[in-house]
Amino acid sequence: MKHKYFKIYKPYGYLSQFVNHQNKRRNKKLLSELHEFTENVMAVGRLDEKSEGLLLLTTDGKFSNYITSSKIEKEYHVMVDGIVTPKAIIELQTGVDISVEGKIYKTKPCKAELLADTSHIIERFVRAEKHGPTSWLTITLTEGKFRQVRKMTAKIGFPTLRLVRIRVGNYQLERMKPATVKEINPTFFH
Repeated sequence: MKHKYFKIYKPYGYLSQFVNHQNKRRNKKLLSELHEFTENVMAVGRLDEKSEGLLLLTTDGKFSNYITSSKIEKEYHVMVDGIVTPKAIIELQTGVDISVEGKIYKTKPCKAELLADTSHIIERFVRAEKHGPTSWLTITLTEGKFRQVRKMTAKIGFPTLRLVRIRVGNYQLERMKPATVKEINPTFFH
């Protein structure tokens, strides 16, 4: 069987899954509503319901394991509440303590900086300007704990308002629109 590989712009408000196994999530929107995917396709990693952007999909378990490993960078463009200070950026870069499964976890050092140009990010209403200023950051991680970016920005005092993953390893979101799916060819892998 020849494996299939896709990239999708996961829209805000969708779960990173195809089948709903939980009663409490009965009315949730799933990826299977966006496109006719081949059988056995799975999301490579996760983006939570309120996050959006690049999500890789495949039928290949080895590819999935490789992409979710700490060898592969994941880059996020993040709108936060408030004007981020240089001190806060240094905190992100060096690692902050977050809670993971009820235990304190210090995040690995990462790349973090202010993001001046957001022209590549599709506009989506988040909140009225009267609620105060916002900043955009670019954060690049080699790990992916549950809701990690959100926990990290909250820890430094700048809660995440919007989170867009724009890159996973060599794969870029580019100028894809929400809900767009493209087949990809994983040349660097195998």
